[in-house]
Amino acid sequence: MTAATSERGRRILVVGPAWVGDMVMAQSLFMYLRQAAPVARLDVLAPAWSVPLLERMPEVSEAIVAPLRHGRLGLMTRWRLGRELAQRNYHQAILLPNSWKSALVPFWAGIPLRTGYLGEQRWGLINDVRRLDRDALVMTVQRFVALARPADAPPPTSSTLPRPALRVDPVAGRKSLSALDLHPGPAPAMAICPGAEYGPAKRWPAEYFAEVALDRLQQGWQVWLLGSRDDATATALVSRYCQGRAVDLAGRTNLDQVVDLLAHCRAVVSNDSGLMHVAAALGRPVAAIYGSSDPRTTPPLSERARVLRLDLPCSPCFQRRCPLGHLDCLRRLSPAQVIAAITELDAAA
Repeated sequence: MTAATSERGRRILVVGPAWVGDMVMAQSLFMYLRQAAPVARLDVLAPAWSVPLLERMPEVSEAIVAPLRHGRLGLMTRWRLGRELAQRNYHQAILLPNSWKSALVPFWAGIPLRTGYLGEQRWGLINDVRRLDRDALVMTVQRFVALARPADAPPPTSSTLPRPALRVDPVAGRKSLSALDLHPGPAPAMAICPGAEYGPAKRWPAEYFAEVALDRLQQGWQVWLLGSRDDATATALVSRYCQGRAVDLAGRTNLDQVVDLLAHCRAVVSNDSGLMHVAAALGRPVAAIYGSSDPRTTPPLSERARVLRLDLPCSPCFQRRCPLGHLDCLRRLSPAQVIAAITELDAAA
């Protein structure tokens, strides 16, 4: 019997991750749990920003907002939330973060089975303790899904993992386009996502993104530059290289709108970032660019994605900034290679 049994009335609480890409990959866990326990209640405790994503995951019964800012301990707030959730009588909690503080709410909620990796020596806070074998569970999504399986079960293989599939509402999508004064008409749209919150060692040069954008603009496409306010410097550079012909939307959209826009795109070019994972979960053709990170660990989970990396001896280094100062893993990846990948993806559509 799996940790997520199919008994009627079972209640499961998942403590969700704090990053967009990880939350998208967590849908594979939600899908696995739903397959194993079709009538169970599956709630996700997660940051407020993630609600638009969770609402697009039909497997999730309810998104419970954690009233805590990232990095804050907030012991009293966690205790109060735990006591509130105790009234829901959850049977199991599955903790995706490995931090000590993420285990406090399920513990204070009195959830009898609390499953998670040992992390920061969380003995007692979790009582279904798993030790993470990074060699057996290479992919982040494998690590998530493994927590829903018995501790002695073989590792889930990439071929058997359910792939994230975010729900799309065409009516809401049209409203998002209209609200942003976007009127695609017959012209296809390409999204460019030049940001990466982790750091510059994951960011392909802005002038390279611009070359890709200009290639599609010359073919009559529209190009939308997407990202948060933190990505506005990168999108502004791309826009300048494109002489303003690309629509710069960084900081002008909420997450709901970004998902709607990505769902409308015929192609997406992105660094290894949260928006790359969103685009993959929408089934969009994605050219995914990797520098300091490893696509074996966090690949786009879609057959319509192409991973672009050079596999240099110095990468992946997992550093925020290039420790050698040259950023060859990204600078030597040419715009022509990315354009070829997009062309191939578009021809296969």
